[in-house]
Amino acid sequence: MKRLVAWLMGGVVLAGLLITLLLPPAAYAAERRNQIDDKIAERAGKVDLNNCSVRRFQDYPGMYPTLAGKIVLGGPYQSVDDVLSLDLTERQKELFNKYKDNFTVTEASIALNEGDDRINDGQYR
Repeated sequence: MKRLVAWLMGGVVLAGLLITLLLPPAAYAAERRNQIDDKIAERAGKVDLNNCSVRRFQDYPGMYPTLAGKIVLGGPYQSVDDVLSLDLTERQKELFNKYKDNFTVTEASIALNEGDDRINDGQYR
């Protein structure tokens, strides 16, 4: 009886191996892409207002940290001009308009906002 069961199990294993060889391989993605790389390519070197932390605004004098914090907390945005609908002072609006061409908006991505802490993202100098 034990030999019969062992022989049948061997046949099942052999049949399974043959089937996997005869069936077409599973559909694979043509190219594996990292979500973060795609987002970085999509923003084209600009600061993405929906997916950046306040630290990305350090390159723009006057924006970091106060205005940057308001912008980060005010999102998500449909367009760059949506920032002007925030409760900003006239000086902050002037600053934003001065650097406006350096910003873009893409769909918010969990890959870039993990932990949902864009104020203190744990990246230190």
